[in-house]
Amino acid sequence: MSSEAIRFDRVAMDFGKVQALDGVSLHIEQGQVVALLGHNGAGKTTSIKMILGILRPTSGTVRVFGNDPANDINMTELRKQMGYLPENLSFYPQLSGRETLQYFARLKDADKQQQDQLLEEVGLLHAADRRVKTYSKGMRQRLGLAQAMLNQPKLLVLDEPTVGLDPVATRELYNKIEQLKQQGATIILCSHVLSGIEEHIDRALILSAGKILAQGSIEELRKEAQLPMTIRVRGKIANKEWLEQLPAQGVSTQFVNGSQYILSAAASHKISLLHALGQEKNIEDIDINMPTLESIYTYYNTRNKAEGSDRQAVTHDE
Repeated sequence: MSSEAIRFDRVAMDFGKVQALDGVSLHIEQGQVVALLGHNGAGKTTSIKMILGILRPTSGTVRVFGNDPANDINMTELRKQMGYLPENLSFYPQLSGRETLQYFARLKDADKQQQDQLLEEVGLLHAADRRVKTYSKGMRQRLGLAQAMLNQPKLLVLDEPTVGLDPVATRELYNKIEQLKQQGATIILCSHVLSGIEEHIDRALILSAGKILAQGSIEELRKEAQLPMTIRVRGKIANKEWLEQLPAQGVSTQFVNGSQYILSAAASHKISLLHALGQEKNIEDIDINMPTLESIYTYYNTRNKAEGSDRQAVTHDE
């Protein structure tokens, strides 16, 4: 049996003259946590709607666990094992939190015993019998998370899941995501808060104007982008000869604030630099900063804009 959860093959989606997706091919394995990233209008929402079977592509194929999500009769049961948290939540305001969850539970044939457990996990059990119209934005977000997690979903799609959540609730959300992943769930995260999701994902897909700019693990994307890491050294480096030779080896150096060295280099230099620094006797602290998901995202988008400008310039010259 294939371990593939989602596959797009040369998927295009047109809305009149607007092309939301342009020949997108991707795959997501079961049990992975994947970040789907891009600016507004990049194609994220269209991709999600195709995964959920709400939209059918203009051309190309979409498969979810081997099935056509917009057509295959097998998806009827599979959808009961799919959870979705939209960016913009909307509930019946007159229903209580408990009644709202009961409503979604009936749609999914979910075990009734799950409901109070989920309300407790998201911190809403104390307000379960209050009407949703009295809930704060954060409370509505937590109710949305509870409905998405009904039935221990096999596939969970979360669009801006931390909106309105305080730091404690955010940490609990990611703990739950890790728990679901360990149980074999496939999870897609869409978020503009890249620093928050970095440590929780296995892969990232970066979209722009309906095309994939990059996809892979953070390590793979770092290697492809060749962004430098930064080592901050506090204290005194006695081996000045070694320090002076670093620029010739591709390592840039700065001395700032009279007490800090900043070394910038490709990640492949990390072990040798740390080994040399480990020989120093008067170093007080070393801080290593690898390229972040945010810097990787910025790199690919900046490169894409530059390539677009170059193409326009060539066309204009012709």
